[in-house]
Amino acid sequence: MRHQNYFVYILTNGDCHTVLYIGVTNSLERRASEHSLGLGSAFARQYNAHKLIYFEAYSDPTSAIAREKQLKRWSRAKKETLIARRNPEWRDLFSEMYALRPIRASR
Repeated sequence: MRHQNYFVYILTNGDCHTVLYIGVTNSLERRASEHSLGLGSAFARQYNAHKLIYFEAYSDPTSAIAREKQLKRWSRAKKETLIARRNPEWRDLFSEMYALRPIRASR
């Protein structure tokens, strides 16, 4: 049987960081791409939350969903502390992980 990962992730809206969106998915690459293209949740679309700033991986969906619910109950300050521990500059992790590399033209 193939091992499946599930991810809890946090998005924010560009450099202003006024919005934190928490979600869960079984494909972080696909979901982050959907958000960046405006195909994510209505809330994320409305507030332009497409910058991936934090994620955690889980081996089962039940644990991932429980963690998502836990994080959603946390205060903004507690979420910011969690993010800052792993990503102090709030870099866009999606861009770093899945950066498009230039295609070299053949000669």
